Amino acid sequence: MTVLQPRSPQRVSAPSAATRFDWSRDEWLAYADRLLDTARIFASPGHGRIHFPGAEGGYGHAVDGLEGFARTFLLAGFRIAGARGEGTGELADFYRQGIVTGVDPDADDRWVRLDEHAQAKVEAASLALVLDMTRPWIWDRLDEVTQQRVIAYLAPVVGDSTYPKTNWLWFRVVVQTFLRSVGGPWSADDIADDLALHDELVRDDGWISDGFERSYDHYVGWALHTYPVLWSRMQGAGELAGGRTPADIVRLDRFLQDAVALIGGDGSPLIQGRSLIYRFAAAAPFWIGAMAEVPSVPLGQLRRAANAVVAHFADAAVPGEDGVLTMGWHHEWRELAQSYSGPGSPYWAVKGLLGVALPADHPVWAAQSTPLPIESGDELRTVRPAGWVISGTQADGIVRIVNHGTDHAADGSLVGDSPLYARIGYATAAGPLANQRAWEEPLEQSVALVDAAGRATHRAAMDLIDVRVQDDEGGRVGIAASVSRAHWIDIRPTAHRHGSGIEGEIEVAGAVEVHSLVRGPWEVRLVRVDSLEPGVDAASLSLRVGGWALAADEAPRSPNEGLRPNEGRITVSGPSPRRTPSSQDTENRADAAASVFADALSSGIRPLLGAGAASVETREDASPLGPLAAVPVITFPVEPGAWTATLVELTSAELASPGDAAVALEADGDQTTVTVTWPDGTATTSRLAHPGTASVANR
Repeated sequence: MTVLQPRSPQRVSAPSAATRFDWSRDEWLAYADRLLDTARIFASPGHGRIHFPGAEGGYGHAVDGLEGFARTFLLAGFRIAGARGEGTGELADFYRQGIVTGVDPDADDRWVRLDEHAQAKVEAASLALVLDMTRPWIWDRLDEVTQQRVIAYLAPVVGDSTYPKTNWLWFRVVVQTFLRSVGGPWSADDIADDLALHDELVRDDGWISDGFERSYDHYVGWALHTYPVLWSRMQGAGELAGGRTPADIVRLDRFLQDAVALIGGDGSPLIQGRSLIYRFAAAAPFWIGAMAEVPSVPLGQLRRAANAVVAHFADAAVPGEDGVLTMGWHHEWRELAQSYSGPGSPYWAVKGLLGVALPADHPVWAAQSTPLPIESGDELRTVRPAGWVISGTQADGIVRIVNHGTDHAADGSLVGDSPLYARIGYATAAGPLANQRAWEEPLEQSVALVDAAGRATHRAAMDLIDVRVQDDEGGRVGIAASVSRAHWIDIRPTAHRHGSGIEGEIEVAGAVEVHSLVRGPWEVRLVRVDSLEPGVDAASLSLRVGGWALAADEAPRSPNEGLRPNEGRITVSGPSPRRTPSSQDTENRADAAASVFADALSSGIRPLLGAGAASVETREDASPLGPLAAVPVITFPVEPGAWTATLVELTSAELASPGDAAVALEADGDQTTVTVTWPDGTATTSRLAHPGTASVANR
């Protein structure tokens, strides 16, 4: 047994009726004001740029300063609009002066122009949105020269066809809508094209892909659902919308039914997808739901959801004592950011404080608080377009997903697995490994063929073959499955990553089929190597199945320190053989399991079918949740056509099961039936879908 010191207090809390998720409006304002007060400390002399402390971002010092201004201007706009201008005169004056300076071509701290750097196109949308939102207190009080300079600054957006076909479409729509409202240039064709693109990205059940790759993440909520509603409230937008807004709200309403189920009992959002340094921006769609008056999710639950997310980070001392948002999750960890991100980038988090734009007399503030799904009971549901099964368990407060359809890759492409998208599982209480090695080598929450040189295969872009919830006599079971052309990759260096996996020279290993059966804190992961490529020798390979990664502060100490797992320390237990198991190992040993305990969490793994050997892999400076991460894994010999089964568990340490479970498979022609006896003694029977026998519509 090896013991590590924890980084932080327990990250999982039992649901309660405590008021930590029921801030008053004054508490929301105080949190927002602290961020705004700190931002002004770091402003340039003319207020045109705000340079937060930290290393320069990949786009340079000038872009960093523009981001610092524009992103905090969002929050200033929310604050001013929510107060209807009362008591916010000094704040409005500060940012109004920044605008005067920003568009002055001779000012030292002027803004980077849209034709100088593409990042300015992103920030321009924040500028335009808030100028519209605060029109009586900022725009109308700018002198005519400055107003014309603002129009000239924003004008290059018109006719610009270089915008990525992602959530960026809304940046062009928002800017041109504002330009139109102030007599500036605009293009009806541009707006029509962008709205049509948005509609092309719409999927089932209110979900929207961030581009034409399989990209489902927090951008669905904080961008692709947030901007349509904010845009509809801009001056003149109703004339451009063509009656589309009700349909946008219907999709938002359906999305929010899933989104509220993705918040953990401790308020944590799902630790998945790019731009996680925006942290509590994940609260934005709940406020947008309140603004749009969605019918299906109560106002009190929308407010509580937003509050839970923001309070989660406030409880983790975000921002820190200096009042600055850093690039990280609970603490600064630069690896979590995109390579181009700078010190001002994290301030897109302020979208999660959008509620302060709702005045004190808005009904959301008086609505009775409604518990989140995780506070009311266990949750099991699917997100079909993303290929996700969501499993939330009230007892430990953890929400997990198993993922068989999201990889930030295009159909049919063979690229590296993005650790932020292509892993089999993500959760609110455990983070993916995200250092450079994690991009090169899938480990946690993965199934990989590993060759004699230690190279692990990738699965992007996998094919989704099943995602559903089955009602069985023994209870409900979530089922998702995919098949991939498992491949090794020799990396091609790149200057910037935007979420997709690495590219390089590809060597295909074979076809690997993975099925996840989900119930409560458990996943039974069934794996079959359907075939190997000619020349690929099964005897030279091993099949590695990785469990959940947990992280802590320090390197391993000496063993046998006499600490129990539930004392808030990390413990790594189980055998650690560095060998490939032999096919002659016909029975699973009683100790063929591995567990990692961290901050009252437990990550366990155990073979149920096949000759699996257990071990624990450690990685340094690989996790956003701590400097040392540990991953329990099971390694099997490779036998094409044979099934393996592994029990994977993530729960609180006090609820961790001994892992007693069983799997029985029955084949009948092309049909396979699996009976699982779960650790709690419940038995369920499910029929598996195989490639070519099932399909999932409208991914």
